[in-house]
Amino acid sequence: MNIAEGKGRNSQKEFVQYLYIARGSLYETVTLAILFEKRNWISQEELGKLESDAIEIASMIKGLINSINRT
Repeated sequence: MNIAEGKGRNSQKEFVQYLYIARGSLYETVTLAILFEKRNWISQEELGKLESDAIEIASMIKGLINSINRT
């Protein structure tokens, strides 16, 4: 949601700020998943998959930030 909201802003600087917010939200989601695993609400396998996906998504967000900052 943050990425979509940022894309609608008036400047690339604002868009980049929302990308950082999106990355922070991603890390919050991983933290919640860790807590869920500790409570046995999700399996270790599910947590591992989520963490792996999060690393990939964080890398994509970082790449987009770097690309925007180069222009």
